[in-house]
Amino acid sequence: MAAMHPQVEPYDVLCVVQAGRLAYEAVIFAATFRAANPGFPGRLIMAEPQPGALWQVETRVDPDLRAVLERLGAEIVPFENRHFGQSYPYGNKIEALAALPGDRPFVFFDTDTAFTGPLSEARFDFDRPSASMRREGTWPEIELYGPGYTRIWASLYDRFGLDFETSLDRTKPDEYWERYLYFNAGWFFHRDARAFGQRFLDYALAIRDDAPEELVCQSLDPWLDQVALPLVIHSLGGGRPGPGLEGLDGALTCHYRLLPLLYAREDDRAVAAVEAALAPNWIKKAVKDYEPIRRMVYQGKGAEVRAMFDRANLPHKEQAIRNRIKQAKLWLR
Repeated sequence: MAAMHPQVEPYDVLCVVQAGRLAYEAVIFAATFRAANPGFPGRLIMAEPQPGALWQVETRVDPDLRAVLERLGAEIVPFENRHFGQSYPYGNKIEALAALPGDRPFVFFDTDTAFTGPLSEARFDFDRPSASMRREGTWPEIELYGPGYTRIWASLYDRFGLDFETSLDRTKPDEYWERYLYFNAGWFFHRDARAFGQRFLDYALAIRDDAPEELVCQSLDPWLDQVALPLVIHSLGGGRPGPGLEGLDGALTCHYRLLPLLYAREDDRAVAAVEAALAPNWIKKAVKDYEPIRRMVYQGKGAEVRAMFDRANLPHKEQAIRNRIKQAKLWLR
């Protein structure tokens, strides 16, 4: 008999939608979400940044794609960029949280996510926020004569009055990047979107505008959101995800990043979910002019990329995968 799980309270799922690549990814997001989560009791919310002083391009979704997303049950909710915008598009995921109600749990996913199983299998504890561990040691980059991981991360915890010692994974050696709390911002969750979003914003702005001196040699573009996120989660009583969340970045969701990477490294279930999502004629009509979808999915170039790699023996670094695809002239984004 299958194990019984405790009932998880209703929550909303959020991603960001915007004119261009994200709009097409949002179609994959919504179509795979509905296929994997029939009868989902919460809202599927897509936050759309609005044109304004911080965007010099059109941000609103094309009407044909908007109609597809709405037919898939997505609620497109506008929000204003007051602090980031075109200069730092990753800030969308921070500012979008203000568009959600503050009295209901949420789970945020990056738009380049496909759903391969029911989220009802994930054991969210909304009082203990967490985020994706599918990451590489991208930040900080340690300089030869500069401060190490401990000094850099401790300076940030000190900056916000947080307990650094309790954030450490002591099964990992000192000065090894995995010892320090570090997430991919591809998914995260909490009980209160407004509270989480405000703290995320406060921390990100403080790091951007008044960073500790230990960060003087460190780049924050594009890493600012991933530098602030562990501090936010730790401050709200959260930490690394437990075994109940193994299905995220696993059997339930796939953060594929770009379609060539989907075909190169993700499992058959994720590829099948994306191809099935894009098969109906009413969806195909709206997305077929987008080159990565047209060539990778409809013209079969994704299968060529897939044949180039052994999923059981992939290069350790994503850049090596990208380079091989580029050499074959099949890198599309």
